[in-house]
Order: sequence, then structure tokens, then C-alpha cells
Amino acid sequence: MKDKRILYVSSEVVPYLPETEISSMSFETPRMVNQQGGQIRIFMPRYGNINERRHQLHEVIRLSGINLVINDLDMPLIIKVASIPKERIQVYFIDNDEYFKRKATLTDEDGKLFPDNDERAIFFAKGVIETVKKLNWSPDIIHVHGWLAALLPLYLKEYYKNEPLFNESKIVTSIYNQTFEGSLNKDMSNKVKFDNIEGDAIETLKKPTFTNLMKVAIDYSDALIVASEELPKDIETHLEASKKPVLEYKNKDEFSEAYTNFYNTEVLS
Repeated sequence: MKDKRILYVSSEVVPYLPETEISSMSFETPRMVNQQGGQIRIFMPRYGNINERRHQLHEVIRLSGINLVINDLDMPLIIKVASIPKERIQVYFIDNDEYFKRKATLTDEDGKLFPDNDERAIFFAKGVIETVKKLNWSPDIIHVHGWLAALLPLYLKEYYKNEPLFNESKIVTSIYNQTFEGSLNKDMSNKVKFDNIEGDAIETLKKPTFTNLMKVAIDYSDALIVASEELPKDIETHLEASKKPVLEYKNKDEFSEAYTNFYNTEVLS
């Protein structure tokens, strides 16, 4: 992976959030590429329960300051950055007081999904892409982890389809069995449609369940990785029907060689 540029976009990354399948692999995979001489950037949301002082986050003024339009409202984009100790890996945080100041990630203290998670997902996708544009950094691979990041492939292929920076970029999505009950805001499809995105994705997002979010991510990715031992049957069926390169599940001890080969032979070939 020497000199390859890989952008990692995740809903959670250790050490900033507790260890889960997603947060762990969102750290281990970039670390592996970094050790192989690749160039990496990691993006995640700046949730309010991330301790800024302990992790030494600081705002990057030259990257902050633009507004993203979400459902006809201007929302200021704030970019923060930190380094993972001992790894020489930089992590960029997408922030906005309205969406990410609350002291929680995706659910309230009763375990209920936040009603604006749909808008947070749209803001996160657009915020990552706008920041990478400002950095003028053209990735060879964009690797997506977690359902809050699941709109990124759709936005790259539709909303940003004429952006030359991403012309050669390949999108890989890791599919995890980290689901949620019920669905996101029922108006989600209209908010995505507001960005002049049409087609099957809008139909699918009319019922924004976990399964349907992942189906949209699969449809707009170039390659997929099964990142949990078991996945919902609907998602397995959709993966098979996609006819795209799929890497079957590898555990933490064996993923390194498999991911490297998959990147080189299936994604970049």
C-alpha cells in the first residue's frame, strides 16, 4: 500500500469512543496501511461525549467556516483535528453545535435514536467531502464504516459526481451487524431529494431502516467488506445480488493480509 492514499470515514474510532467492532476496525485498518507506507486520513463525527482536552482536539480555522445546506437550512461546519498517540495518525472531526454538541453519540439515555440522526448523517457525508476538497487531497480509496457514514457513497456518486478530485477514487464499504431498531426520520428521503438526488436511493430511503441504509451504501460502493460474522439476511441477499467484489469476514487476527490483497487486487485493479 506504499504511497496509496486512503480516506477512512467512520461513525466511531478508538481511542475516542469505547471499543466496538466498528471503532476497533476503524483504527486497526488505517494503522495497518500507515505501517505499510500508505497515506491515510480518518474522519469521524465530534460527538459531545468525546473529551476534547484529554484527546487534545483543536479547531482547524482554515478548514472551518463554511456552511452546509441541510434541508434548506444553513449549518456551520467546524473541523477539529487530533493525533492518535504513538501512531502518528491524524483524525479529523466533523462538528456542528446543533448536531454534535449533545453528550451522547446516536441515542439518548433511554436508548432511543435521536430524531435528527438523518440530518446528522447528511451533514457528516457532506462535511467530510467538503473538507477533503479544501485539503485538495485526492484519495485512491475511500473506506466507509458504520451506518451514520452510510450516505457517503451516495453523495459522492450523485451530489459530487462532477467533482474532479474524486474521479479516480474507489469506494469500499464495510458492512457491520451494528444495527438499530425502527427507522430514522420518515422525511429523510425528502431531505436527500432536496440535494437533487433522484432514483432508486430515494425510494429505498422512504423507509430509512438500518437495512435500507446499508442497501443504499452497497448500491453506490465499488467493493464491499463483510465486517461482522453474521449479517441480516436481507443484507446478505443484497450483497450477493450486487455482483460487486465482496471480501468475506476476517477476524482481527487475520484481516491485515486479506484487506491489503483486497485493496490491491479487487479495488484498485
